[in-house]
Amino acid sequence: MLKQVNWSADRSYRTGTEDEPLQFYFEGLCNSTQLDLLLGYFSSAAINVLSLGFASFLYNGGKVRMVVNNILSEQDKEAIKTARDGNIDKNLLDLSDIKQLKRTLDEYSNHFFECLAWLIANERIQIIIIRPKGGNGIAHYKSGAFSDGTDTVGFKASCNFTAYGLLENLEELDAFLSWENSRSSKMINRQYQDFSSIFSGDADFTEYLNVEDISVAIKDEFGGKTANELIIQEKELLEKKLERLSNKHIRKTFEKVIAHIEDISREPRFPYPSGPRPYQIEAYQNWVANGYKGIFAMATGTGKTITSLNCVLQEYKKTGYYRFIVLVPTISLATQWERELTVKFNFEEVTICSSQNNKWEDSVRDYIRNLRLGINSNFCILITYSSYRMKRFQNIIKEIPDELMKSITLIADEAHTFGSKNLLKVLPHNINKRIGLSATPERQYDEIGENEISVFFNAYPPYYTFKYDMKKAIEDGVLCRYNYYPKLVELEYDELMAYRIKTIELTKFIDPVTGRYKDEPYVNNLLIQRKNIIHKARNKSKCLTEIIDEIGKENFKYAFIYVPEGYEPNYEDSDIEVQSETEETNDSIIDNYTKILYENYKFRLRKFTGGTNDREEILTQFSTGKLDALLAMKCLDEGVDIPQTKIAVFCSSTGNPRQYIQRRGRVLRAYGKDKIAIVFDMIVKPFLDVTNTDERQVKMEKNILANELRRLINFAVLSENKDDCLRRMEALCYDLDIDIYKLANEEENKYNN
Repeated sequence: MLKQVNWSADRSYRTGTEDEPLQFYFEGLCNSTQLDLLLGYFSSAAINVLSLGFASFLYNGGKVRMVVNNILSEQDKEAIKTARDGNIDKNLLDLSDIKQLKRTLDEYSNHFFECLAWLIANERIQIIIIRPKGGNGIAHYKSGAFSDGTDTVGFKASCNFTAYGLLENLEELDAFLSWENSRSSKMINRQYQDFSSIFSGDADFTEYLNVEDISVAIKDEFGGKTANELIIQEKELLEKKLERLSNKHIRKTFEKVIAHIEDISREPRFPYPSGPRPYQIEAYQNWVANGYKGIFAMATGTGKTITSLNCVLQEYKKTGYYRFIVLVPTISLATQWERELTVKFNFEEVTICSSQNNKWEDSVRDYIRNLRLGINSNFCILITYSSYRMKRFQNIIKEIPDELMKSITLIADEAHTFGSKNLLKVLPHNINKRIGLSATPERQYDEIGENEISVFFNAYPPYYTFKYDMKKAIEDGVLCRYNYYPKLVELEYDELMAYRIKTIELTKFIDPVTGRYKDEPYVNNLLIQRKNIIHKARNKSKCLTEIIDEIGKENFKYAFIYVPEGYEPNYEDSDIEVQSETEETNDSIIDNYTKILYENYKFRLRKFTGGTNDREEILTQFSTGKLDALLAMKCLDEGVDIPQTKIAVFCSSTGNPRQYIQRRGRVLRAYGKDKIAIVFDMIVKPFLDVTNTDERQVKMEKNILANELRRLINFAVLSENKDDCLRRMEALCYDLDIDIYKLANEEENKYNN
């Protein structure tokens, strides 16, 4: 890096010439990762003057070590004190966002000094304050060295590292390059030894001071040049910076750095300054070790999207390009992925292939054309499973030669979807890099589909390529802790009679070999009708008001309420693009719940259904506390990330693990260290007829309860009030000859695999 700079021919820099000290500092900052400064006077205004260079320097991981004297501006002193006290927002500055960094350093405002304190606290700028031991003078050094990790450029200068020193005074600077000759190398080595001795605290001729010992530069105290060097107004600084840009060499460097920053700002980046979490790094490493194939079995709320995109980002850093296809169940999830891709990760070339984008085919063909021509193009194709398996898309993707398909990565969100019969026919075996994402990768009652997925992703249950379950996520603080309260609900008389009639009819269709109901349209329809009796039990609305009264109206805020739902869409085999999770056409149930809550409590409520158009606005109102609760059937199951959510009420019973695990994940998003979520779960009380002598019917009824208990136990074993949950259900389970503690132990053992 430093070797590539066109340094002044005579290694000298002087104010008023083509090669000014300012030019030297710009070139050094933009081409190094370490700067050691042995100074007299220092002012952060110098960092502002060199803001372009410092933005590039810090973005590249650069660190500054300074030894300065004890005379600073009041603002710089306060910044050092703030850094020492540690009361700084850890997310104040994102060093991976070079444009934001440049804007911050360009402004000599309060925010600038807050960020200076952040840089000091995070040891990107380290400052040691000294004065001569036993004397009345001050440190008055003016030397330093840039290093890129291999080569070093040292310098001695007449100018202080202040705005005046760089912009106002007539100054000079002499540089020496470590690779140039032995004299330069010896000077740099000597300089390094002297600096290290002072910076480490070993120099016996200096006195090391605390921030309280700093003398603040006030005009009345110091007067003249010293005060002027350290105290400068933002307007003055801007005017002097613009004036100095008239030097064509400096202007050329400015333009080059600005162009470089613009290029960098278009590059993909990790969305958070802290970088990937350790488990996300582990997921990437496991994926690579597994031949760039794998399933990430990660609990809802632990960042599956970010974990997979980090894999793409790490590969981009290796290859210099990104090419990947993301498969999702619904258009609404595709829209959510698009935000993650473009806003958070800064992937620019993203196309959603859906009925809402009529030009997607042209965009995809352009990507393919560039790929075939050998142009180093970037792209991300977002597509629903239903659109992916259609001939229209399959015919286009077949135009890519197998050799070029090797450069593409496939990400399958809700990867269990890939196991359906129709999708198994179009598995893209010529894409070598594959990531499957799912909180629940297993396919119940579909051994063939599950095995095909395992082979395709080279990942097998229960271990998978990377596993991050809810227990571990709660322990790590990625998800919050929660209390779980199951609530028993009884059917009213007419509902119970209707349920029994359906059950009696269903007993005629039990397969004597398997013990299950026969798979026939009439039987399936009866099962749905009986299931809906449980789902829509009228006493559930009464139970909801009891729950609210229990926790208090004033405490019922940031709540998701899942009201009884009907049809569950099949994303796997449908030829119709699913806009969102399909709701029942009749909104009477959700309207009834909304009416009850408003009339009884005057809550601020909104429905969140498939027909809701202003979803983003509603979610914003909810996250900012302008709404108390959202009521939904299924539309809050996927793609909603509001960490403020604290309460979840499940009015609709479901035995589908995929659904109830996702719903729990909605409310367990971490939000502050003290958040403890609350989950209420309505369970319809079993209604066995003790006079019934039909063992098959009794067994089937027990199985229905066991299906409900699977959810209860799954929730209970990870809750803060586990023992209380199990005790509540103990008597009921005992009557049905079900050992709930045995089931709980079996559930807990799953987390030990």
